Amino acid sequence: VLLHESWPGLVKPSQTLSLSCTVSGGPITTYSYYWAWIRQPPVKELEWMGAIAYSGSTYYSPSLKSRTTISRDSAKNTMYLEMNSQKPEDTAVYYCAGVYGGYTIPLTDPSSYYYWGKGTQVTVTS
Repeated sequence: VLLHESWPGLVKPSQTLSLSCTVSGGPITTYSYYWAWIRQPPVKELEWMGAIAYSGSTYYSPSLKSRTTISRDSAKNTMYLEMNSQKPEDTAVYYCAGVYGGYTIPLTDPSSYYYWGKGTQVTVTS
């Protein structure tokens, strides 16, 4: 399974960040797979943002839920992240990640995820 994140370009404060993650090697709707967005700000730890299950159910970090939407296009085997009201502190490397058997593991723990994209740099600056 390979994951590839899009690059959003420069993002200005108050704008909406839109990212896509294309998955190859199997359908994102495969039973028991969970796909997440995880970010890492400079000199900080990985932060789980949210996930979408094979079923289409979504899960969000409480601290980001009000600004974040995760969705998918099964026909394109792609999942998406939209995050509005961007702030400079949203500057980070954003990763998409996947794991099988998400119902048995802590989805909010980045170390639970087996498949990772290379990450895409998001810089929020005016």
